[in-house]
Amino acid sequence: MTPAELSRTVLRAVRRAVDEDVLRAPVPDRAVVERPRPGGRGDYATNVALKLAGPAGRPAHEVAEILRAVLMEMGVGEGGIVDVEVTGPGFLNLTLAEDAHASVVRTVLSQGHAYGHGRALAGDVVRVGSGPHADAVARLVHAQGGTVVRTSATDVPGADLGDLGDLEALRARLGRDGATWRLLWPTATAAPDDLLVQRETNPLFRVRYAHARCRALVRNATALGFMGDGDGRVGVREGCGVARVLADYPGILEAAARHRAPDRLARHLDMAAEAFFRFHDTHPVLPLGDEKPSVAHRSRLALAEATGTVLAGGLSLLGVSAPEHL
Repeated sequence: MTPAELSRTVLRAVRRAVDEDVLRAPVPDRAVVERPRPGGRGDYATNVALKLAGPAGRPAHEVAEILRAVLMEMGVGEGGIVDVEVTGPGFLNLTLAEDAHASVVRTVLSQGHAYGHGRALAGDVVRVGSGPHADAVARLVHAQGGTVVRTSATDVPGADLGDLGDLEALRARLGRDGATWRLLWPTATAAPDDLLVQRETNPLFRVRYAHARCRALVRNATALGFMGDGDGRVGVREGCGVARVLADYPGILEAAARHRAPDRLARHLDMAAEAFFRFHDTHPVLPLGDEKPSVAHRSRLALAEATGTVLAGGLSLLGVSAPEHL
């Protein structure tokens, strides 16, 4: 279950509470669902009760308790929420069932590179200039349903570039992908030449290598005669850290588009790569030796395939290639 799906579930709970006349307040257009802050509980949290307290004329904590009861009643039917806790002045903290993370994998595999795209900016007109940063912003805005109008200005924020000649010099030095990554996330490495080194300290290499590794696992599994199973729970439970990063991806795309900040997406792809390697290093995706493919292998493979899909889609939005081999 993704934050977007959880947001819709929370809104359904608000609507039910209003329809049943246990809460008198207008149903908002959206409910913000995000990771709990340090010290928080559960998988996700929402402040919707605090937003409704004023219109409802009731304390936020009381509104939160009403919504908690409705959400718990809906939990089984919604197929994801197993616990709701009210914390602080009225935050709702949501804990998901283990198989709720499996739904993220199924969603990614069914939607492919369109996963995370939406209509959040439908009706918005965004003006952008030229250059790698502007191109990435344009793709992000398009992916959220916005309209892009091009201007004649050169747009390479965050980079120490005087003109397009300097941009071409950077491309000659780092290659097109390296130059683009440097311009989009200039603080990713201490020096531009660090992007040329194929090692773990290079986030560009780390992300692209994670993608290549995911694709290699799929090819090798095909050669062994088995495929990933997106309905499997074993591998997703083992790789819940990866599943959480994948679940957060749509929200990151929307935020990156709204704030014209492609670096947010670059950082998230790096987080996805790190989470995948932690999972990969401790849970073999492919059978070892004479071992036969198990349910765990199939579900781990589905998680790897979903990770590769998100990495490829994100890199494409940034204007960076995602090679099958490195």
